[in-house]
Amino acid sequence: MVTSAVVGGLASQLFKKKRGKSFGGSALKLGGAALVAGLAYKAYQNYQAKSGATALPGAEPVRNLAPAQSPDEVPEPHGTAFMPSGEEDDRARLMLSAMIAAAKADGTIDADEENAIFGKIDDMDMASDEKALVMDELRRPKTVDDLALEAKTPEVAMEIYTASVLAIDADHPAERAYLDLLAARLALPADLAREIRQTAGAE
Repeated sequence: MVTSAVVGGLASQLFKKKRGKSFGGSALKLGGAALVAGLAYKAYQNYQAKSGATALPGAEPVRNLAPAQSPDEVPEPHGTAFMPSGEEDDRARLMLSAMIAAAKADGTIDADEENAIFGKIDDMDMASDEKALVMDELRRPKTVDDLALEAKTPEVAMEIYTASVLAIDADHPAERAYLDLLAARLALPADLAREIRQTAGAE
């Protein structure tokens, strides 16, 4: 199973710096998988506050989650519906799948970058089955429909979309088309998808 630490190590190869957006110390404090989950929660919190919308069907109410302490801080997601205890590695693996699928879909990962990722994998303290799984994801990335099937809860759907936004440049038409298709397959309201992109610094 791919661990949260693996996602943190590989995320640096995919995450893009977003214009005018700072996550303060959250990126260092939370790490890769928790940062994605925290951004998804923060966007959901913002979406509900701005729209007055009720919780999405099947989603945990925002009031039960610990809020961020400042506008740029990303809330701690561990132990919440965005990263339930005992599911951290499963969520991390799915986030990694989403990032790789998005980056592959728009050509963000070229041969040189793929080789760099393979090199990072070799440098990390990973079990052979973990390395094999990550390399398999790179060679055979999941489709949008594959990812949608794994979105068992609204929180998981938001995490998949957030990871995808972080992995690609949402300003380009091809990338935006991918994100629009993904949001539709994940059944995310348009306003919520927009809020995720804004929270992640993509708009």
